[in-house]
Formats: sequence, structure tokens, C-alpha cells
Amino acid sequence: MKKNTIYLTVVLLFIAAIAGIAYKYNQSKQEKENTVYELLDRKGDAASTKEFIEVKKKAAALLTTVQTNPSDTKSTLKLAALFIQEARETGNHSYYDKAAMHYTNKVLAQDSLDFNALVFKSLIYLSQHHFADGLAIAHKAQQVNPNNAYVYGLLVDGNVEMGNYDSAVVNADRMNAIRPDLTSYSRVSYLREIFGDYNNSIKAMKMAVETGGAGDEHTEWTRTQLAQLYEKTGDFKTADTLYKLSLSMRPNYAYATAGLARIALAAKDYKTAITYFEKADAIVNDNGIKADLVDVYRAAGETKKADDAAKKVIDELNKDAQPNSKDETLGHYGDRELAYAYLKINNTDKALEHALLEYNRRPNNIDVNETVAWVYYAKGDYAKALPYIKVALKTNSKNPVLLSRAGLIYLKAGQKEMAKPMLQQAAANTAFIGISLSEETTNALKNI
Repeated sequence: MKKNTIYLTVVLLFIAAIAGIAYKYNQSKQEKENTVYELLDRKGDAASTKEFIEVKKKAAALLTTVQTNPSDTKSTLKLAALFIQEARETGNHSYYDKAAMHYTNKVLAQDSLDFNALVFKSLIYLSQHHFADGLAIAHKAQQVNPNNAYVYGLLVDGNVEMGNYDSAVVNADRMNAIRPDLTSYSRVSYLREIFGDYNNSIKAMKMAVETGGAGDEHTEWTRTQLAQLYEKTGDFKTADTLYKLSLSMRPNYAYATAGLARIALAAKDYKTAITYFEKADAIVNDNGIKADLVDVYRAAGETKKADDAAKKVIDELNKDAQPNSKDETLGHYGDRELAYAYLKINNTDKALEHALLEYNRRPNNIDVNETVAWVYYAKGDYAKALPYIKVALKTNSKNPVLLSRAGLIYLKAGQKEMAKPMLQQAAANTAFIGISLSEETTNALKNI
């Protein structure tokens, strides 16, 4: 009798525990479903533009509709699209990616094969640098609608990031065959750049700009990408003209402002470069711009500002990477960016830790291999750097920074015959590769 009582007690306690877990799960699920993401104010002058006033009105109307009628999937996806665009405008991906994913998942809960929702989910995963997940969802969307051009763009992006470059080319061709426009031409341009064809990369990016509407954010983003191609080929005059044109079309556009900062930096006008970078940083939340500020502060001799800015980048990247059970995301994978950020404060051990984390996710990507190689170079382990830099060069990329780093690694590894032509090509555009790398490249050539 006593044993039966004990057994019954244990059973009841087990049932109570299961019920408690189920209650907490349902409560958490309900809280997540009831979460409301609202539009945030933009930074600086961007908060008072006519465009943003209209965006606020649109967001308020969509939020009201979605809350009143949760089954209105069209309005829910329009709200998700608005948040995706706002992430581009402000750089606040940490918040808006979660917001967009929240509303996208609401639609997928009603219809798991909703094409637009799948496209948005893939796009958000790619934005978070969850490239394998983004590629998988893009494949699923392509199966739902194989005649949509944009889904092939997502397949291009995912395959590039995972290092599947031949597959990226195939999907770019499919995209262009269906709809040649800004989004397809720009991807063709990027692939041509990856394969070392700057002339035709520039031609394709020009076509992309020409098919867009002047002043539209996507068009001006594309125009700044064209300007950067000119930077990489040493034509800073044309790049400068394009950045100024972009600003005339879209005043206070952060990425055009940052472009002017790089032009000033190339001319060693550190004061002007700092002014432009700080102005861009005040408009948009972008760790790439913050990282550039680290370099220009250091070049200007402002060591404390450089160290403080580098630590801020590290803190922001680590914060964005943190998972949160109430969010619709696992956080932003920023390990490649963290590797470079740690190099800026000479913490090579942490840099290697993050570089290898990124490598384990996508070992075929040329940029990731370049990062691992460069970290090993910074640690003085040239033999370990060599196999990674060989993979980084597999597409025949002509990026001056890559060529400079590759040349230095080959030189230190004792392969002068491999190092010399790469260093010579890099030295032809020392203004682009930066002061420290430029000096190292020039000194290395003297010793060959």
C-alpha cells in the first residue's frame, strides 16, 4: 500500500511538472505571438525627411490592420517588407530583422508555402549571415515558384556566401533570362568582380544603375557599389564624382558620405575623412563604417579614439550575435567582422577564434579563407596561412587588398616567385589598400 502511494505521488508530481512546462511553453509562445514591433525613429536629419514621414504613416496603418485582422497576410507581408527596407535605410538590422521575421513567420504559420513569405525569410536569414539557412529557404521558395526572377537572386547570394561560385553563376544567368534589371545586373557585376573581371563588372554595374530610379535607395546603393569598383581599380576621380552625384540625388545618404571619406583617406586628408565618416556614422548604424573610423583615427595619430572605436565595434558585434528566446532569430553571425575587429586591437588569439568559427560554417568562401589566412599571418604562422590564401585566390580575384595580403604571405612563406607579381599588382593601387598595408607592400617589393 505504501509503495502504491509513493508511486502515485511520483506520477502526480511528474504530471504536474509536465503541466508546468507546457504552461510555461504556451505562455512563452503566446507572448511571442502577441509581440508588436513598431517603427523606430531614424537618426539625425533622416528622422525629419518627407520620405520618413510617409513611411511612419504607412507603418502605423499597417500595424493597425495587422492587429485588427491577423489573418490579413497581404498586410502582414507589407509590414515585413517595410521593416526589411527600414533595416537597409538605418542599418538597424538587429531590431528590424527580428521584426520582419516575426511577421513573416506569422504568415508562414498560416501557409507554410507562401512564396513571398519564404522569399522574405530567406532574405532575412541572409541579412543575419545565416547563409546556409537562407540558401535552404531560397531553394524551397524556388520550388514553389520557379519563374520568379528575384528568388534566383537569393540563390546567387546564398551560393556566393557559401562559396559555391559556379552555382551562383548558373542562377545569375537564370535571373537575367527572366528579368534583366537593377537586381540582376548588380549580381552579374559582383560575380564578374569575384572572377577578376573588373572591366565587365563595371559595365554590368553601370547597367544596373541605369535601370533604377534616380534617388531611390536601391539605386543609390548600386551607384555607391559602382563607385567602389572604380576605387578598386584606382580611378578615385570617377568614384568621387559618383559619390557626389549620389548625394545630389539622395542628400545625406550615409554610404555615399562614407565613400567621400574613403576618397579623402586615399589622399591622406585625415581630417576630412574623419568628418565624413563621423557624419555617415551619425546617420546609419553600420559596423563597417565604424571599423573604417578606427583606421582613420589611427592614421591620424588619435590612438585612444581608435582603440575606443574598435572596442565599440567588438561590443556591438558581440551584442548582435547574442541569441534571445523571445526573438525570432538566433542572432547575427558576425565572426568574420569580429576577427578583423580584434586584429585592430592586436588580439590575435580572439581574432583566430572568430575566424575559425566563420570558416567552420562556410569553408569554401574566398573571403573567409582570406580572413583566416590574414589572422595566421598576423600571428606569424605563415605556413598555416598558406593553404587558406590559396583557396582565397581560387576565383582569380584581383582585389588589391587580397593580392597584397597574398603576396606578403607567399613572401614570408619563402615563395618569392609567387609573391612578386601579386605585390606589384597591389602596389599599383596603394591608395586603396590603406596606409599600413601599403607601406608593408612597398617595403616587401624592395626586398625581392
